[in-house]
Amino acid sequence: MVGRISTSTAEWSGNLKEGSGRMKVGKTGFDAPFSFGTRFGEAAGTNPEELIAAAHAGCFSMQFSALLAEAGHTPTSVRSSAKVHMVPGQGITKIDLVTEGDVPGVSEAKFQELAEKAREICPVSQALKAVPTTLHAALKSS
Repeated sequence: MVGRISTSTAEWSGNLKEGSGRMKVGKTGFDAPFSFGTRFGEAAGTNPEELIAAAHAGCFSMQFSALLAEAGHTPTSVRSSAKVHMVPGQGITKIDLVTEGDVPGVSEAKFQELAEKAREICPVSQALKAVPTTLHAALKSS
């Protein structure tokens, strides 16, 4: 399999507190403003940590779904969220990964085993290994 290069861009104008910028994500067309207020306050827009959280949740969901299917339990759905904790002056200090899967026929033990394996091997998790990451995996009752 040939590797893939993904590209997004950001442009910033001005100083940290009064400046602003825009982030454009790959080929999706997603284009959002970011600023000191979107990162450390409640201003409208996005921030780098939200994009990291989205990437982590998306990558984990795909990896977990693949592992479940390989084990003979194709999921009806896997829904994940990631909370990236960022402390000014310290950086990203923690990530909380939460997932819920609707997976017919899988045992709770197998579900938990594969969730943990997905957390370990998904490419975004690997890139973020320096950050302590918790995982809470819930098997949805059908």
